[in-house]
Amino acid sequence: MARRQIVLDTETTGIDPKQGHRIIEIGCVELMNRRLTGNNFHVYINPQRSIEEEAIDVHGITNEFLRDKPLFRDIAQEFFDYIKGAELVIHNAPFDIGHMDNEFALLNQGYQNTHDFCGVLDTLKMARDLHPGQKNNLDALCRRYDVDNTKRTLHGALLDSEILADVYLAMTGGQVKLNLNQNKDDSSEDQKGGIRRLNSDRAPLVVVAASEAEQSAHQSRLDIVQKEGGHCLWRAE
Repeated sequence: MARRQIVLDTETTGIDPKQGHRIIEIGCVELMNRRLTGNNFHVYINPQRSIEEEAIDVHGITNEFLRDKPLFRDIAQEFFDYIKGAELVIHNAPFDIGHMDNEFALLNQGYQNTHDFCGVLDTLKMARDLHPGQKNNLDALCRRYDVDNTKRTLHGALLDSEILADVYLAMTGGQVKLNLNQNKDDSSEDQKGGIRRLNSDRAPLVVVAASEAEQSAHQSRLDIVQKEGGHCLWRAE
């Protein structure tokens, strides 16, 4: 059965939904069996409240821009149908899930909590397990896994989801591109926990052959093993 994952990010008016903060942008990209399908979901939302200046500094979305955008209730069913049954891949999942659950609850239409109709994978927790004691925000992971984020001058939900998809595939062993021109110092922070490549001009490996005395000692040990067990796997028949 095909494995469907949705890499998801949101932008909001502020940090805490308990203080009345709302979602203003949702961006999702779909992975099917670890392959990008192009079946994305992206929407801006009128939060019916002002955006904190600190949040605008992060994502650049203004109150004026959102005035003519749909309300969450207008896109809720489409969004629910899109993510239902998938595994959501989110960086710092409690933040986005908390806002999503708040938005669905405000509708008072019987929507379940997100964990009840989706699986959730938190890539921040995964990164902290893989790289303890290191920076594990999305920009740091892009540097560590050589994922291009040069277009990311501000946070944006769809762009961040696309970048996170590449990071997630790299973190979980699915190499998304070959970098044959990497000349970074292996000791640099960018290389920690990533793929290390040996320099092409490195000195050749020295092959050390066993001496006659060492080979004789080895055969003597195999004689003992063969006498005790009747068959020695390390000795060709």
